[in-house]
Amino acid sequence: MKILVTGGTGFIGSHTVVELISAGHEVEILDNLSNSKESVLDAISKLTGVSPKFYKADILDRARLTEIFSGTKYDVVIHFAGLKAVAESVEQPLKYYENNVEGTINLLNAMLNTGVNNIIFSSSATVYGDPGVTAYTEDLPTGRNIPSPYGKTKYMIEEILKDIAMSKPEFSATILRYFNPVGAHPSGFIGEDPNGRPNNLMPIIMKVAQGEYPELSIYGDDYPTSDGTCIRDYIHVVDLAKGHLAALQHIKPGISVYNLGSGKGTSVLEMVAAFEKASGKKIPYKIVGRRTGDLPEMHAIPEKAFRELGWKTELTIDDAMRDTINYLRALA
Repeated sequence: MKILVTGGTGFIGSHTVVELISAGHEVEILDNLSNSKESVLDAISKLTGVSPKFYKADILDRARLTEIFSGTKYDVVIHFAGLKAVAESVEQPLKYYENNVEGTINLLNAMLNTGVNNIIFSSSATVYGDPGVTAYTEDLPTGRNIPSPYGKTKYMIEEILKDIAMSKPEFSATILRYFNPVGAHPSGFIGEDPNGRPNNLMPIIMKVAQGEYPELSIYGDDYPTSDGTCIRDYIHVVDLAKGHLAALQHIKPGISVYNLGSGKGTSVLEMVAAFEKASGKKIPYKIVGRRTGDLPEMHAIPEKAFRELGWKTELTIDDAMRDTINYLRALA
């Protein structure tokens, strides 16, 4: 297939591009490089032997999107492009609604105007809000008590996709709700290296290990969990990328929704201990106050993805730590 990947130089996007090219698909990348580096393109080329066509463009630029889509007919769009820092979204909600929601509407208009009816959308488990359970299935209600504008934008985009599917029987949207991606490509060529201050646990641990930050802040140790810290479902980014490949092979008209997670929970302190064991480095940390909206525990029930897509995770937290350390060594 011929595929446009928006946000294709980002953490998840770049790993997915590698899997797509390796599977024989023709890939083009659209990215504004706001949270990634152009050097990722060289890494993709080294890993695959292919240099995908790259558009440095923004999904807010309607004219540029029209130009790109009018020049090429895509079979599918895989849509990663979007702002994703939860704390920043609370501070700057309009920025997130404009970029994520308006940008996606621009992208969808460009698609539909050129007869592109297939999209795979990078969503998030945050759309579930606080469902009152720790194990998440796809049939849980969404849109309730979502704690951040970031999460609300993901929910809004899902609803937009559902409405388009209702109006266009030929339209296909596969919604992939991620849990917590970690790790890096085993080659060490690509990994998570966000611009600016990172928002997620692993890149902060990485920066503490590199000496860029003095310590890790852990937000609360008094949750009703095994060690008092929050438990999340961490999924190796290569497994997550392969989930997109599986979704691509099962495109069908209408809306399809899948949780992509490992089905297992790991606490913050367990993640720190796993990194220390793999790296031999001590990660200093301090316990600070809880963050608003943090749930004590959440993990996926990924059975639907296995049943319908034949997908399941194959890599472990230990694999993620090994590959993260390989990537850190390559950065050094």
